Amino acid sequence: MGSRSVSVGLRAMFSMLTPNESSFERVEEVPPYVQQATPFFVGLMVLELAVGLLKTGRSVVTISDGVTSIAAGMVSRLPLLLLRGCELSAYMYVWEHFRLLELPWDSAWTWWFTLIGVDFGYYWVHRFAHEVAVLWAAHQVHHSSEYYNLTTALRQSAAQQFASWVFYLPLALAVPPSIFAVHIQLNLLYQFWIHTELIRDLGPLEWVFNTPKHHRVHHGRNLYCIDKNYGGILIIWDRFFGTFAPEEDKVIYGLVFPIRRYESLFVQLHYYRYLWKKSKAYKTFSDKVSTFLKGPSWKPGKPRLGDHVDNPKVTGREVPHRPSWSLPLQAYVAVHFLLLLWTYHELFQNKMMLSQSTLLGMICYILLTLTSLGFIIEQRPNSGFLETFRCVVMVMMQRYNCLTPPLPFLTVPTEVFS
Repeated sequence: MGSRSVSVGLRAMFSMLTPNESSFERVEEVPPYVQQATPFFVGLMVLELAVGLLKTGRSVVTISDGVTSIAAGMVSRLPLLLLRGCELSAYMYVWEHFRLLELPWDSAWTWWFTLIGVDFGYYWVHRFAHEVAVLWAAHQVHHSSEYYNLTTALRQSAAQQFASWVFYLPLALAVPPSIFAVHIQLNLLYQFWIHTELIRDLGPLEWVFNTPKHHRVHHGRNLYCIDKNYGGILIIWDRFFGTFAPEEDKVIYGLVFPIRRYESLFVQLHYYRYLWKKSKAYKTFSDKVSTFLKGPSWKPGKPRLGDHVDNPKVTGREVPHRPSWSLPLQAYVAVHFLLLLWTYHELFQNKMMLSQSTLLGMICYILLTLTSLGFIIEQRPNSGFLETFRCVVMVMMQRYNCLTPPLPFLTVPTEVFS
């Protein structure tokens, strides 16, 4: 990676690219900024870990929580192996068929207008994800950690992208898809670095930009934190629409009712099951539908967004859940998770050369591995059986060249199958 690539990649993380270097005529020319950011994600997480140890004398992330967060990020991007992102696909369709005018792709004014427009759209994507229960079922994944560090930023939902595209369509009436494709990535990348407790205050920048201080509030389950600070890059939308809250009391992170689970599919899907069971308890059709379309805490007789009367009281002395499991098991999970990350990286690098059936098989293997590792972390009784089955699948996939081990000595000898 050249020095210019490093500079572009690092500045992209903070949405500091210039219009000249990030304006493109065609969508195909737009770099995959998010995919290229992987080394910077890793580097910043390692830096946070080192600085956290020096400042506090303890690790800012645990293996159980960090693996679960990164696993959620992996799951959220698996659909991209099979289809183009919904946001960009829908945007291009509206642009091709319904655009009212065509702003010049090489104009700095178009670039800045799109930056602000995408961020405004993200504010409403994010707000609706908190105020509509069926959308919250996807977004709650991001809030499910009781820790707050850079790995938390990667804890994303696989389902949220299937609804968020609607909020960006007005831009497609005038803004070229190539410029939108840049800013939808930059907006996402900016939100990585604000997930840290190590940066306390950024002075005057706090008035305009979303910062770690503001976003910590958003992740809190304290009463004053709930449904506040939705901004992506800018915090001005929250100030304007009355959803801003400054950081005051110690923020206690996570869901109002913590799940304390580490199995990837459960983290992604458990709230849909909860909503279904909740709706079945109501007798009228209106109440059943309202369960999905009104706020997560709504009940019959309450306002649209419900209230927080039933929330557990936050005292400020809560301690994040930390499962008790042996050091050898932690090492085992860490090693196999790193091996899976290599497989995941290779899969995205080579996806254009693989058949649909191979892609589906690899996706299933990744989900199987994440499920098995989650079972081990949770100390589930059937974790041994599932992990044995998973290892057999891994060996068979190596045998048939579906998996390439990161180190040659990890290859299973062909003689084993002779």
